[in-house]
Amino acid sequence: MSFVKLTASTLAIAAVSATAAAARDNVQVAGSSTVLPYASIVAEAFGENFDFPTPVVESGGSSAGLKRFCEGVGENTIDVANASRAIREKEVKACAENGVTDIIEVRIGYDGIVFASQINGPEFTAFEPTDWFNALSPKVLVDGELVDNPYTMWNEFNAELPAAEIAAFIPGTKHGTREVFEEKVLAVGCEETGAMEAMIASGMSEDDAEDACIAVRTDGRSVDIDGDYTETLARIDSNTNGVGVFGLAFYENNTDKLKVATMSGVAPSTETISTGEYPVSRPLFFYVKKAHIGVIPGLKEYAEFFVSDEIAGSDGPLSNYGLVADPALADTQSKVANEETM
Repeated sequence: MSFVKLTASTLAIAAVSATAAAARDNVQVAGSSTVLPYASIVAEAFGENFDFPTPVVESGGSSAGLKRFCEGVGENTIDVANASRAIREKEVKACAENGVTDIIEVRIGYDGIVFASQINGPEFTAFEPTDWFNALSPKVLVDGELVDNPYTMWNEFNAELPAAEIAAFIPGTKHGTREVFEEKVLAVGCEETGAMEAMIASGMSEDDAEDACIAVRTDGRSVDIDGDYTETLARIDSNTNGVGVFGLAFYENNTDKLKVATMSGVAPSTETISTGEYPVSRPLFFYVKKAHIGVIPGLKEYAEFFVSDEIAGSDGPLSNYGLVADPALADTQSKVANEETM
């Protein structure tokens, strides 16, 4: 693919005080392991096609990246935070307290969260949110009563699932993927099984019930993975019954090792995610520190390049790695060009 060098914005760049950021010769990025492969592709192409050094891209998870982003303004802080969820209010507040007051939110596209297992392992081919709630929740509804989770096998609560021991490898709490998993799978399953209603009927407040719905058991059946998806894949490689939670792009690059299940009867794909038919999908973002634009060489050019049609569009290289193009990409391009902050 040929890349066309993007022109810099003709808008005047606001003056930045000498203390805001000292000149550093490369853009520094950290955050989401889901966004990492996309950002790495863009960084490499950027370095090859622009007269700027290749940006340095690190992983660590959405929360960790945003924490570093919000540490302050200056050459010792990162310029861009990748995130597989939207920045939270408390993070915006933490940023502001440290002088990071002007943040540009950039949505790069969409990703789906898939549920995959060993390609030659048990037939985990179809899930419902209720299955994952029953498998992972510390408390489940049995014969109308909330009890400590008695289940050790998937088929004990759904006869259509394999007679295999529960061994789930899910993203750790610092990953943006975890939040989407909690919201769109565990919380939905909690409600659909009737467990949430039973929690509230037992005297719990609605807030406490919501928290209880997304809690996971601690007896070893559910394992938090704090590393990236390669660690989840390694766990599944060594456990025939293992089922992992991955991003669509990672799964699509490992179809020789993994098979994927449907969720609520829908198979994950670029098409089903772009239409909203697949129920477990989410937007992906990166956040730019506006105070560093015009000070850190190539920062704005990197952001514009990332969301250009030829990179993030439906025919761009990112789509080959599972990114679902954003139908509103033109709006995002305008936001970056005009440096519109949150």
